[in-house]
Order: sequence, then structure tokens, then C-alpha cells
Amino acid sequence: VQLQASGGGLMQTGGSLRLSCAGSGFDLRGYAMGWFRQAPGKEREGVSCISRSDDTTYHAESVEGRFTISRDNAKNTMYLQMNSLKPEDTAIYYCAAGVFSVYTTDFGSWGQGTQVTVSS
Repeated sequence: VQLQASGGGLMQTGGSLRLSCAGSGFDLRGYAMGWFRQAPGKEREGVSCISRSDDTTYHAESVEGRFTISRDNAKNTMYLQMNSLKPEDTAIYYCAAGVFSVYTTDFGSWGQGTQVTVSS
């Protein structure tokens, strides 16, 4: 049972990145999925979440209108499209499987994280 996050990198302010989270060993359709991020010296925070069944989504206020979470059940993969990136988006981004929530304690399976760095 494994989640593999990828797609991070170095981007200039205003640029775009798409993160992917692929499931291996279990079916992501059985879970709500979330993206979290952790900047140096800060706690891990919920960024976006997508429901298990009807694709209801939630985005934190700090990324609303810039980030979009989605999932492709046929590929057993979840995505985070990040547009209009800002330096404050710099963090390690983690994907997770659990229930529809922004709290880390509601997610039982985690990916290894992918670094996103936005230069000013």
C-alpha cells in the first residue's frame, strides 16, 4: 500500500506546476484524498481535499482560485494543478488518503512528499 507523489520542482512566481499522486496496492476510489504542505519551521497544513464519491472539493483560502484538486479513477491517480504560484507556496507537498477533511489525523496513508520551490 503506497502513495507516490511527484511533479514538484523549482518555478518562478506566477508559474504553474501539476502534482500527481499515484496509488499502488490499493484503490483510491475508496478514499477521500487530500494534499497537504509543510514549509520549513511550520506545521503541516491542509491545502486541498476531494471527496470519495461525488468529487466535492475543498481548497484552503490561501490557494482558492489558484489551485485545483482532481482525480482520475481510471488511472488511480490524484492531481493538484497549481497556478499563479507565489513564494509562500514553497513547501514539501504530501498527498494522503483518508476522509474528507483538512486535518492530518483524518488521513491514514501518506505519500513521501515532493518539494515545490517558488522563486521571487
